[in-house]
Amino acid sequence: MFYEDLVEDTGREVERLCSFLGLSISAEQREKITKGVQFDAMKQNKMTNYSTLPVMDFKISPFMRKGKVGDWKNLFTVAQNEQFDEVYKVKMKNTTLKFRTEI
Repeated sequence: MFYEDLVEDTGREVERLCSFLGLSISAEQREKITKGVQFDAMKQNKMTNYSTLPVMDFKISPFMRKGKVGDWKNLFTVAQNEQFDEVYKVKMKNTTLKFRTEI
C-alpha cells in the first residue's frame, strides 16, 4: 500500500487491504475506516501522530507535515534529489517495488 494510492482512492485501497487480509466488513465499517485514514484525521489523532512521545519535539517539526503528494520537491534541492536517486539505486537495486511520486 502506498500513500499516493490511498490519496488517489481511499475506498479502493481499503477494499484492497481487506481483501488481502481476508476480511469482510460492512459499509459502515468501511466508511469509518475511510474517514479515519484521511490525513487530517490522522494528524489530529494522538495515536497516529506521535505527539505523545517525548522524543518528538513538535516545536521544531511535527511528525506529520502536510500530507501533500510530491511535496518533497519543495524541500529537496536538485543536488539533494540527485544524491537521493543515486543512493536509492544502490540500496534498492533488487527490488520489484515501483514507487509513485505523483498522482
